[in-house]
Amino acid sequence: MRRFIPFLKSPPRVAVIRLQGVISSGGRMGSGLNDASLAPVIEKAFARGKPKAVALVINSPGGAPVQSALIAARIRRLADEKKIPVHAFVEDVAASGGYWLATAGDDIWVDPSSVVGSIGVISSGFGFPEFLSRYGIERRVHTAGKSKSFLDPFRPENPDDVARLRAILDPIHDAFKAQVSGRRGGKLADTDLFTGDVWVGQAAVAEGLADGVAHMVPKLKSLYGDKVKLVPFGVKKSIFQRFGARVLGEALEQIEDRTLWARYGL
Repeated sequence: MRRFIPFLKSPPRVAVIRLQGVISSGGRMGSGLNDASLAPVIEKAFARGKPKAVALVINSPGGAPVQSALIAARIRRLADEKKIPVHAFVEDVAASGGYWLATAGDDIWVDPSSVVGSIGVISSGFGFPEFLSRYGIERRVHTAGKSKSFLDPFRPENPDDVARLRAILDPIHDAFKAQVSGRRGGKLADTDLFTGDVWVGQAAVAEGLADGVAHMVPKLKSLYGDKVKLVPFGVKKSIFQRFGARVLGEALEQIEDRTLWARYGL
């Protein structure tokens, strides 16, 4: 009724975007975070109803660095274009790419038990150089291009391969450090925060990785008044996803996701 009566003042609106799960390059059909699926959600959150602010609710152990950068860049572009403040609220964890997403906020708020940080890049795998010979198996690999068998797990680790891997990981790490330094600026402590370590709650605040301990609803009420209206925005799942279709594929994805969550004891 308020919108039909022009002299009645509407309560301030804050759009709420939930960023929950592992950040992936796609193919998860709504179970992960990627720019393609989140783009329409983010665009609507900044456009619909002239919001006073946008709140990000983050619970992510990280994932694909490029997708992290694309999502955060989209949020910042819209925030700057429309001059709308963005507040990030961390739940269980905002680590690695999850923390990259948090830096899209103008401020970051955590729970006393939130795990924050992991500003680093990782590549992991296994090596089986003696497995084939032990069981009398002959492996045949033919390549056009000497680097096509890069990091072959059935060969002894090659120092040249490790050097090439380092040349891949270091630029990604540099981009991550530039993002955090650019967004957090003078708030960061003098200690080395780019080792891949994590901090919990108030310790993250002390290091400048977060601005304080606060939960979303009371914090937004303190900023925009008790009558603030929180409007949720999220990716809609199809009827097949809601009723458990793609059981095998989703089970495999869950194993991968659980591996990432397990790094933080979750």
